[in-house]
Amino acid sequence: MNNKAQAINMKIDRRPALVPKLRFPEFRDAGAWKTQTLGTVAAISTEKVGDNTCIPMSITSGVGLVSQMEKFGRVIAGSSYKNYLLLKKNDFAYNKSATKEYPEGFIALYSGDELAAVPNSIFTCFRIKGDSPAPLYLNYLLIGNLHGQWLRKFIQVGARAHGSLSVDEDDLLALPVPLPQGETSLQEQQKIADCLSSVDELIAAQSRKLDALKTHKKGLMQQLFPLEGETQPRFRFPEFQDAVEWEEKTLGEIVEVASGLVDPTKPPYCDMPHIGGENIESHTGDLQGVKTARELGLISGKYFFDGRDVLYSKIRPALNKVAIPDFEGICSADIYPLRPSNQKLNRQYLAYLLRSEGFLEYAIKHSDRSKIPKVNRDSLLAYELVIPCRSEQQRIADCLTSLDDLITAHTQKLDAFKTHKKGLMQRLFPSQAEVDA
Repeated sequence: MNNKAQAINMKIDRRPALVPKLRFPEFRDAGAWKTQTLGTVAAISTEKVGDNTCIPMSITSGVGLVSQMEKFGRVIAGSSYKNYLLLKKNDFAYNKSATKEYPEGFIALYSGDELAAVPNSIFTCFRIKGDSPAPLYLNYLLIGNLHGQWLRKFIQVGARAHGSLSVDEDDLLALPVPLPQGETSLQEQQKIADCLSSVDELIAAQSRKLDALKTHKKGLMQQLFPLEGETQPRFRFPEFQDAVEWEEKTLGEIVEVASGLVDPTKPPYCDMPHIGGENIESHTGDLQGVKTARELGLISGKYFFDGRDVLYSKIRPALNKVAIPDFEGICSADIYPLRPSNQKLNRQYLAYLLRSEGFLEYAIKHSDRSKIPKVNRDSLLAYELVIPCRSEQQRIADCLTSLDDLITAHTQKLDAFKTHKKGLMQRLFPSQAEVDA
């Protein structure tokens, strides 16, 4: 052996063993993992649909393969259907379209029993050659963007062909895939996949609970607030069923709109939180990414608001952005700071009123028809409504607030499950740096 070969061997011998940070007890003595290229364990599939009857599929990044009918409400395959790539159970489909979460494209496992198909223009398909790796195990590696971290070194920014990323199949097949070794390799792969699948089931169950709560809230608001053109709600709490009827008003009669401009470049306004429509989450009203005017470097005049106001975004009313701040600050010209003009209107009730279906329909219908729809002040204040007495407003607001609190708690639980899964994936698989070493 010459000196060069000895040096190479010494370098290889000094590489740390490839092992994940977290390993199930029964596999801790099974030895180190190794990487195999995707091309050694899988092969590109170019089989076309031809005369086969298949389910035309599309892909949702981060979710997986879904039928075109489910995603688009119709089949969009058209005359190119016969040239679609055929998918069998446990095949993988690589969509070479960049997304924010997966800028190098997304790879999904097809787990259906029926034949399926994907467009050959933007997909590359491959299937596992033998028993290893286990399809679900490999799928979790790819969900973790194993391929993206590898392919980004080969994909030039903006390199696209017919709307898809230009990815060489040889580069894809050169992807290093970390695998346990020895007789227990498949069992360990399956154990990892089963563990992550159980977390996915928890996430799915929690998502269903959260969706059910949101649906319940939407239905409840339809009952608690009159729809457009109605003068009474369909449901009233028992203690108010014999109370006086709701009073007809216009929004302009019960709210004030801030009109005085402030200079965000000068104290104290430059150090106050600044709210724009982009900071208000649709439908929930949660405030995200709030910074001070000084941090944002704003120079134009803005409106002052405090804890008495409700912030309503007039841009794209269909997004339904309404916030109830518990602090003082300044807001952009795209926000109306609305304040109850007397003690007969409850601030929280006002916020829910602006989120109600009746007001939402009105705002969309009466927004101007410019490139970016928005509700002008006159249209906003001309909204005709009926409101109950202050105590009934409080009862409605308390009911919806408690439901919002429950939705928030379930959202946090869902986020915790997702964070737990992310942490597990980081520990159950070797790190990307170790895999690429």
